[in-house]
Amino acid sequence: MTITRVKLENFTVFESLDLEPSPGINVLVGANGTGKTHLMKVCYAACDVSYTGDPFAAKLNGVFLPSGNPSERLKRLVNRSSGSETAEVRLSRVKSEFSVLLPWYMFGSTTVKDESKDWTGSPIECVYIPAKDMLANAPGFRSLYARREIHLEETYKDILDLAYLDSLRNPEEFVPSAVTERLEAELGGKVITHGEERR
Repeated sequence: MTITRVKLENFTVFESLDLEPSPGINVLVGANGTGKTHLMKVCYAACDVSYTGDPFAAKLNGVFLPSGNPSERLKRLVNRSSGSETAEVRLSRVKSEFSVLLPWYMFGSTTVKDESKDWTGSPIECVYIPAKDMLANAPGFRSLYARREIHLEETYKDILDLAYLDSLRNPEEFVPSAVTERLEAELGGKVITHGEERR
């Protein structure tokens, strides 16, 4: 069950966006700085929390990684060009929706309004592939990221976590051999894993 609607109000570069993506492939075209990547990150964050059950606001914080004091970073995602003091991100599926309200004024432990607990239904399988090639930087990155404050978005960690998943316990339930064979044919070789290195 995919995302059927995305509504953004005063969020990052968007003053107002109401998008109903097609059920198939969606192509985003636009000039630099118009919000294509931001839209994909919002959708990715929503898909990810459908799996993890983590708070949506926390995932937005990790995916966008706004600068500043950790307790006030989310307020930097509010587009204040219209004079508004809040941003809203609302996503819908066929029978459920949820939203997060980000206030501009956030002090101390003030929390954002996060309704992601209402994001029900089957998890949405997704992957967000960052522009930076992370496989080349993979050795040791995940443990370093887990133990240190590294100024890189969560998308970099997430893609490596997916890339280095071990084999399924019951591979007969899901055998991606046709996909693997096609990729290897296109690449003209085999992908071999050795520790955290791919060759």
